[in-house]
Amino acid sequence: MSMIRQSIRPALRSVTARRIATVGLRYNSTDAAAAPAKAPVDTKISTIVDQISTLTLLETSQLINELKERLNISEIAMPAAGSAAGAAPAAQAAPAEEETKEEVEEKTIFAIKLESFDAKSKPKIIKEVKGMLGLSLVESKKFVESAPKVLKENVAKEDAEKIKATLEGLGAKITLE
Repeated sequence: MSMIRQSIRPALRSVTARRIATVGLRYNSTDAAAAPAKAPVDTKISTIVDQISTLTLLETSQLINELKERLNISEIAMPAAGSAAGAAPAAQAAPAEEETKEEVEEKTIFAIKLESFDAKSKPKIIKEVKGMLGLSLVESKKFVESAPKVLKENVAKEDAEKIKATLEGLGAKITLE
């Protein structure tokens, strides 16, 4: 999605620049003459930019997809404030990204799921769930009795392991997903 934004921004800037030129307003600038001089752009590139700036949003999306296929560019997460200059090194980094995908990624965010519990330890587990989730005693009891159920989501690995150890010590069966 960010590739689409980066492709559309120059087109939008040129359209906006044309509108500003016709109206005669400039924002965030004191004077047009004070702007630094740009290096001359190759006519071939200028023609391509002019053609792209006339495309609709759908046509621009199709253009991006076609360029990705022909140039063998994979999806790369780019920062939203990235510039076109940052796009060239990112395209070169694509093969390195494929190598990292081959390595097994260690999961760092978990969902803690209460699978089951020992009947004798039910009151202790209810108290622990009550304190952990901030529920009332009745809500905690209903929560524990409705097992299997996810206790918490998006928990860091260290915290998830601590919670798991605590609840398993009380007699609950916990899984990290």
